[in-house]
Amino acid sequence: MIETDKQSSMLFKICCIALTVTAMTFAIRAGMLTQLGHEFALSDSQLGWVNAMAFLGFPIATLFGGLVYNVLGPKKLLLLAFFCHLLGLILTLCAEGFYSLLISTFFIGFANGAVEAGCNPLIAAAYPQRKTIMLNRFHVWFPGGIVIGALASQLLTHWGFGWQTQIAIMLLPTVIYGMLTIKQAFPAIPAQQGSTRHNMLALASPLFIFMALCMTLTATTELGTQQWIERILGASGASPMLIMALITGIMALGRYFSATLVNTLNPVGLLLGSAIVASVGIFSMSWATGGYVYIAAILFALGVTYFWPTMLGFVAEKMPQTGALGLAVMGGVGMFGVSIWNPIIGRWIDDAREHAAQFSSNPALTAGQSVLTSLSVLPVMLVIAFSLLLFYLKKSSPSHAAASHSPKTNRDEDYAQ
Repeated sequence: MIETDKQSSMLFKICCIALTVTAMTFAIRAGMLTQLGHEFALSDSQLGWVNAMAFLGFPIATLFGGLVYNVLGPKKLLLLAFFCHLLGLILTLCAEGFYSLLISTFFIGFANGAVEAGCNPLIAAAYPQRKTIMLNRFHVWFPGGIVIGALASQLLTHWGFGWQTQIAIMLLPTVIYGMLTIKQAFPAIPAQQGSTRHNMLALASPLFIFMALCMTLTATTELGTQQWIERILGASGASPMLIMALITGIMALGRYFSATLVNTLNPVGLLLGSAIVASVGIFSMSWATGGYVYIAAILFALGVTYFWPTMLGFVAEKMPQTGALGLAVMGGVGMFGVSIWNPIIGRWIDDAREHAAQFSSNPALTAGQSVLTSLSVLPVMLVIAFSLLLFYLKKSSPSHAAASHSPKTNRDEDYAQ
């Protein structure tokens, strides 16, 4: 049990710093893709595989952490994250080519997943009367950390620093949260409610499988688009890293002030509305240039802000029998989906550039717009999926809509991202 408010505050700060490092790895990797491509003569398809390693390591760590949390505890999981962050960053600095980048990026992705697996239940234990509020505030630091990483990448690139410097600046917050974790006393692990076997059986329900498939699309719409923002929008006349900072800044504010919206709106209706707005945002970015790109990016940001937490919230509310394992699987499936889509997006960029070089006076711009048009198919698929889900729930349970609108006073694990 948590003994003092001071201990709770310190544990929360450690988690926030660790999540900030996670977000910075995402943003800075996106900002230095072009430099890595030039340095090691990598194609966009190869860069896609490098990106995929980060999104592959994340779900492996999340699922591992979800299964062993009650055995290892949050402190050991955070120390594992610290070790893997440190190893991944150092290996990246020492990288000599494609395969070494694959290995180093996998370790970083694994560290990111271990942060999620260790911090979510820890914060719930640290703030038993304010679980939902504090979990939402904790996850502000994913988009918040991306803002920090994107601005740092933009400034360092503008000042002529190489990608090695961008990697090196992440070592400082990594060491800080690692040292704080070593010194800090952590609470005892509470008794687990329900059995892992029961949770695993519940994962086989058709509704859970449907939501897991949708999670691959929501995660890719949000994270896949942002991860390639520099390569896609580099020739649009707008600053890709400033666009990323704008998008994630809006997401951070939206999540910080989300309590009323999340507690009063129908989760499926919110998901459907988000998919519609995200579709409009990505399609707008596919033709916008100059200052109009920023307006389109705002629409995109408003569309993807609530995807991740509302997907997890739906599972927590409507399929509570899946337990914490259900949330871990949803997060893992989301990141695994992004890892699968990353090489595909990279190939789209390669093919679009080759095609545009033959028929366009500005191949880079045309290629980027073509890829965004392809990406807009993902949220359109979600519009269809969530419309069907809304129809199904209303048909199968007439009281569903009313129940979904009733305020919730304690959602322990509803929104984990």
